[in-house]
Amino acid sequence: MKSKIFHSATYQEIENKIIKMMNSQEDFLSDTSTSSPRAAGDAIQSILSENFESILGENCGEYNSTFARRAMADIAFTDKNKLYYVVDVKTHRIDTHFNMPNLTSVERLTRFYEDDNNYFVILNVAYHIDGTKVNVTAVNFVPIEFLSWDCLTIGALGWGQIQIANSNNIQINPQYSRKKWMIKFCNVMLDFYPKEILKIDKRTKHFQKVKNIWEAKIE
Repeated sequence: MKSKIFHSATYQEIENKIIKMMNSQEDFLSDTSTSSPRAAGDAIQSILSENFESILGENCGEYNSTFARRAMADIAFTDKNKLYYVVDVKTHRIDTHFNMPNLTSVERLTRFYEDDNNYFVILNVAYHIDGTKVNVTAVNFVPIEFLSWDCLTIGALGWGQIQIANSNNIQINPQYSRKKWMIKFCNVMLDFYPKEILKIDKRTKHFQKVKNIWEAKIE
């Protein structure tokens, strides 16, 4: 079943509500924490977790915002049709020149998307800081399949990590087909793994050479 949130203008209305809510907050950073993107990001995530259920309104059934740091979700909810949404909150301070956040493990996403009723959603908040005031300039609230592969990459950690290549350049394909996105995803991985094998072979040869040098040394 297609999500009524993402296959209508509802998700864009939610994005606008988030911007309005965040920018209506009293200053929540100190002079010290303004210099730390991690501190600002944690504070933004905390405020979102506290207010997101009300922002969703009638689109929300069950709601949960208590997860371990390494969990797939920062926020999770079901809608009226029992579709399940796992939301990964990302923040991006726009005056930083480069930001390459991990989204999720490639293996974890393939397992999660075995169920067509599941949605892995990216909630990206772009902001700048004026004094101690956080000003949110843009929000993306989209399932991962709306993210163009032109702005994604794979990081070599474990099975592989899907990453946004540069948070200053997020490209959205509204209402894009999950089937087409997943097929492209598989093709990306089928191209990625052989290249990793070549890298591993090169590294193996390097350390075999180093080992030979050390074995030839006299104690």
